[in-house]
Amino acid sequence: MLKTSLAAAALVLCACGAQAQNLALYGLLDQAVEHLNNVGTGHDSLTRLPGLAGSYPSRLGVRGSEDLGDGLKAIFTLEMGMGLDSGTFNQGGRAWGRQAFVGLQGHWGTVSLGRQYSMLFWSQLDADILGPNTFGSGSLDSYLPNDRVDNTVAYRGTFSGLTVGATYSVGRDSVNAGPTPAGTNCPGESATDTSACRQWSAMLKYDTATWGAAAVVDEIRGGAGAFAGLTSSALKDRRSSLAGWVKLSPDLKLGAGLIARKNDASVTTPKSTLWYVGGTYNFTAAWSADAEVFKLDYRNSANQATLYALRTTYQLSKRSAVYATGGHIANDGTLALGVSNGAAGATPVAGASQTGLAVGIRHSF
Repeated sequence: MLKTSLAAAALVLCACGAQAQNLALYGLLDQAVEHLNNVGTGHDSLTRLPGLAGSYPSRLGVRGSEDLGDGLKAIFTLEMGMGLDSGTFNQGGRAWGRQAFVGLQGHWGTVSLGRQYSMLFWSQLDADILGPNTFGSGSLDSYLPNDRVDNTVAYRGTFSGLTVGATYSVGRDSVNAGPTPAGTNCPGESATDTSACRQWSAMLKYDTATWGAAAVVDEIRGGAGAFAGLTSSALKDRRSSLAGWVKLSPDLKLGAGLIARKNDASVTTPKSTLWYVGGTYNFTAAWSADAEVFKLDYRNSANQATLYALRTTYQLSKRSAVYATGGHIANDGTLALGVSNGAAGATPVAGASQTGLAVGIRHSF
């Protein structure tokens, strides 16, 4: 299947090259080796190559644009996620699981149709310092590194530093890949239940050269057969976030954010908050370090978890880097979250802590 999709990408390049004024094949390959302690009831240790993320998720994509005149462009992006550990597709086995959309772009912004990022992704992009790192926010909320939506109409435009964006989906996830965010079995597009599997998000974001702030709301609805307990279109899972970042010097950047969640699928703990604060520092042009702390707290419950994460990266060139990262998570109550979101499984028992270390190589093209 991977060979077929790569062949399709090559055909796109050949067929469109004559017409599109800008066309690019791009990618990022990132693989780590990680070691985790305190895995399962036996409190075992595990060494593995995670397939979902190292410092960034691996991907291969094709994007292009055509100038239509009067400042109007036609655009498209096709982007697949890959696990280098086994050479398979991520995002529930989708061929173009990270992004697959076509749209129009002008001075008024961009309108696009297809599988795309929710506005929650764009709101966290600058503030969440570690982002999709294998030890990061995705360990506490697995929706964050998977906030892409099928069947979506999206708009995003930036005007004098202010970015306005929104998405609306008539069927947020058509893939059945088990009870994980990689595929939540909620295709929607139903004539008998027009609310089933809907998703929407809205964002206001303001950025300057030295600071920025964002506010966003992201809401998904359930449907018959959907995973994660959202088995009815009357059930909603909403995240509301405030986030910001500031550069204190050319080499020092700080970021922080708060995500408030109300999940109707949880009877006992529907409300939770996730906050984070972190920073990145460039010691030299080639060597940098990142640090971040995260706290997940369920309201009126003993369930909470705190994650501490570090990463240091050395750029061998503009495109190639090596890195080392570590994390420690402490669970309370009945929570049993793992420190790593780089692959499924390998969690500790309820209420236990876990530490992880990883080293990896990254190359972009």
